[in-house]
Amino acid sequence: METSWNSDILKVEYSVFGWIAFVAWSTSFYPQLFMNFSRKSVVGLNFNYLLLNNSKQTLYLIYNASLYFSSTVQFQYHKKYGFDQMIPVAVNDVAFSVHAVLITLVLLFQVVIYERGSQSISKITIGIITVVWVTVGVCFFIAFPSNSWLWLVSIFNTMQVLLTSIKYIPQAVMNFKLKSTDGFCIGNVLIDFIGGISNFAQMVTQSVDQNSWVNFSGNLGKVLLSLVSLSFDIIFMCQRYVLYPSNKTPSIPMSKLNDKVKEPLIKSLNQPLATNLHAAENV
Repeated sequence: METSWNSDILKVEYSVFGWIAFVAWSTSFYPQLFMNFSRKSVVGLNFNYLLLNNSKQTLYLIYNASLYFSSTVQFQYHKKYGFDQMIPVAVNDVAFSVHAVLITLVLLFQVVIYERGSQSISKITIGIITVVWVTVGVCFFIAFPSNSWLWLVSIFNTMQVLLTSIKYIPQAVMNFKLKSTDGFCIGNVLIDFIGGISNFAQMVTQSVDQNSWVNFSGNLGKVLLSLVSLSFDIIFMCQRYVLYPSNKTPSIPMSKLNDKVKEPLIKSLNQPLATNLHAAENV
């Protein structure tokens, strides 16, 4: 049973805020992509962040698509939270997720083909991603006998929130170590910030219309996604405009990169982690 809107005005506002968030979040990927293309280099962009982000977006896509398209998952959601509650996933959420998975794959492809210096993907990142997907696989086999699909997609949502919480850390740490944001496009951050604010406005609009805040508790992942993203957006803006403004930071000399471009993207598992960290500092 589809829950109806009480106010046509709020219904329109909900749609407008949702598509603003979709456009902002979707276009936030492109400044970095175009910067990489123009420089023919990904030096200064953290590869661990990109890989974690791709896994995160894939999990979020599965969650959004399941809750939006599956009548079984929707029924289980209504059974848990009430049949008078609206499904907290909109079409713009699904559209964003599809786009995000594709564009993060493009960014990872740029890492392979463009100049990257000595940076590599850390064993810690590979370990985290492995644990996340193994956990998801185990939960699938647990959910299958009892058809607990809402519980399963909630696990996907929890995993994507976990990855959201940690995916920005490698980039923030790299900026701190280098005392520079060169190579990391601040345009991504500014547009992402707009998307996060619009996302919150959309959820508040639905809650006001339905006179219920179940919209937030029923889609806690979306709430935490926005909170974490906004928090790191503020950190990156402080790094870019307060701590390490580019006009005070010399560009990374190309002479430091010439001998390092052809190093492997993933270091040998026998190589100490300290070596990877030292290499990242020298990018």
